[in-house]
Amino acid sequence: MKSTRLIGIFALIVVLVLSMLPLATVAGTDDSIKPIIFVHGMAGSAQQFDSQAMRFASNGWPVNYLFAFEWTAAFPSPETAAERTARLDAFVDSVLAQTGADKVYLMGHSAGTAVSFAYLADPARAAKVAKYVNIDGATAAALPGGVPTLAIWAELAGTGAVNPPRAIVGATNVLLPGQYHVQSATSAEAFAAMYEFFTGQAPATTDIIPEPPGQVRLAGRAVFFPANQGVGDATLEIWEIDDATGARKYSEPAATYTLSGTGYYDGTWGPFEANGLKHYEFVLLREGFRPHHFYCEPFMRSDYFVRLQTSPVGGIGDHMDRSDNHSNMVVTRQKELRDADVLEMNGTNIVTALAPITKAIIGLFVYDDGADGASDLTQPIPYYHAITFMSGVDLYMPAADP
Repeated sequence: MKSTRLIGIFALIVVLVLSMLPLATVAGTDDSIKPIIFVHGMAGSAQQFDSQAMRFASNGWPVNYLFAFEWTAAFPSPETAAERTARLDAFVDSVLAQTGADKVYLMGHSAGTAVSFAYLADPARAAKVAKYVNIDGATAAALPGGVPTLAIWAELAGTGAVNPPRAIVGATNVLLPGQYHVQSATSAEAFAAMYEFFTGQAPATTDIIPEPPGQVRLAGRAVFFPANQGVGDATLEIWEIDDATGARKYSEPAATYTLSGTGYYDGTWGPFEANGLKHYEFVLLREGFRPHHFYCEPFMRSDYFVRLQTSPVGGIGDHMDRSDNHSNMVVTRQKELRDADVLEMNGTNIVTALAPITKAIIGLFVYDDGADGASDLTQPIPYYHAITFMSGVDLYMPAADP
């Protein structure tokens, strides 16, 4: 029998690099190289730091100096604001202990800037931060905690309208022309500003430089969206697949991981010894649930912030109609979709169902609405279109097994 497939497609934000460039050396002094901690925003995760982490690594930044602090964007939150601040403080202390550094660089995006402001409000905590990067979030009349600050601002709102002028007084304020909210956290232009702010020099490259294919390592977490808490009592299989058909190439997975724990640091897997020229299928298996399949573009260099996001019971995934005859898909990229983008499924450009795009969309729920075997691309699915950064498209796609 055919089975419904819940599929996640990730890494559309991967930057195309036209040539294999040598690994750059970190500019600046040894004292300027400090651990970086990224704090995501509402409905976000470590994914919004993924591309920048690879750019820092491409410029010679130690990969063990790159961190992401994750929190719950769900309501109600399982932790209070005070508890979240205390957990961030413990996280900073852990990073300092792991690296032996005297201070960290803190970065906040969107609602993560509010989390960062709360952390920096205490002088003892602010003393642990050498520099702070505020990405398209809160404004302020003074430097947060008195810490030297870079404030990055997206020129455009999700509607395409120009944002009003924003600033943090006393900070280095940088406007990114033509860029949107999520894009301002993940773009090459944002990276250039971050790197120069930290080191005092421009990066050698703003590209993501491929590693030798056999040296690529992958690691991350399987988490519930949007809670960012680990998926426990689960199994993760990684299969090598044919890049033309998506079919599995072998009868056994390339790797299998047992996942445990349901906290903010649980659901971990890896490192997996990947090949940067090959395609992989990630399959999350939970007792009593349909398999959740994830497909990513080839990983051009090691990535330790892979997030396999699934839906808990009663979560937003439950609103997708299911049957044995059709497939459900969730497509994400860490840059807003626009009218000019083309995203084809079975030869159909599903972006047409969203045009004109009048909101910031980085996640698309694609399925046969009503399980009637028919598609309707004249309008988005209202339930998903009403959710921040998301939308839905009614597209019938036949099921297959696996």
